[in-house]
Amino acid sequence: MIESRRVGDYVFSVLNYTFLILLSAATLFPFINLLAISLNDPLDTVKGGIYLWPREFTFSNYFYTFNNEKLFGAALRSVLRTVVGSILGVLTTAFIAYALSRKEFMLRKSMNLFLVFTLYLNAGLIPVYLLIKEIGLMNTFAVYILPTLVSAYNIMIMRSYFEQLPEGVIESSKIDGANEFQTLFRIVMPMSMPVVATITLFVAVMHWNSWFDNYLYTSRDANLSLLQFELQKILMSSINQVFAKGDSSSVRQALGASPQSIRSAITIVVTLPILFVYPFLQRYFVKGITIASIKE
Repeated sequence: MIESRRVGDYVFSVLNYTFLILLSAATLFPFINLLAISLNDPLDTVKGGIYLWPREFTFSNYFYTFNNEKLFGAALRSVLRTVVGSILGVLTTAFIAYALSRKEFMLRKSMNLFLVFTLYLNAGLIPVYLLIKEIGLMNTFAVYILPTLVSAYNIMIMRSYFEQLPEGVIESSKIDGANEFQTLFRIVMPMSMPVVATITLFVAVMHWNSWFDNYLYTSRDANLSLLQFELQKILMSSINQVFAKGDSSSVRQALGASPQSIRSAITIVVTLPILFVYPFLQRYFVKGITIASIKE
């Protein structure tokens, strides 16, 4: 009986590891394929057959992408937006989540229902655009920050985590004379670093990848252009030139790149910062999502 159990455990382990290896390979392949295409000669890329390794290695796609004087300023603005937006977004989320996690808060149930309601219904693009225009946020840096301060999904995750904290610790801090702000910043937030790191990653990735609000609200002001928007314009420019002049190898050679190669290079450029940050937050990220999903 014991021997058969050991054989069963061994078979299960082999099948489990095999499945995980295949799943990891399927997950990594698209990124490795994009990297190979971005490092391959654009004229050779159009022939197809690029999978895990560039056939004709070159950095020309990246040279073409970065051959834009607006990119440096746009990158700085994207970093500024990501840092400021993440800090303010996490603080705002923490304030609301802490209030909703307190049982003595009279409007707790109605506010929770309201947050759930906003997850299913929203005003739509046109009303939001008219609102942004009416309150004077058009062509301002604040339009990148203020409309994204509050996320119902992030609030619910952080609120659920706060509700799992020992009530005795919070009560003892109030007995010692701490007010709500001191309790939040000195007790609750230090004990909730996993969920704080999780929400920070969510908000930072959202700000870093955003370009549509740049297109809608600030596209007329070059001084407010973001990295994602500038890279999008580079990609669209290459596509338009190819279609305008004809999809031939001579045109691609004149451009120095192909839309497929530029798309791959742009994807790698905007993904690398997230890949560098994620390993430092991974252990908090997994723990934060796991604990916040547990209900009493």
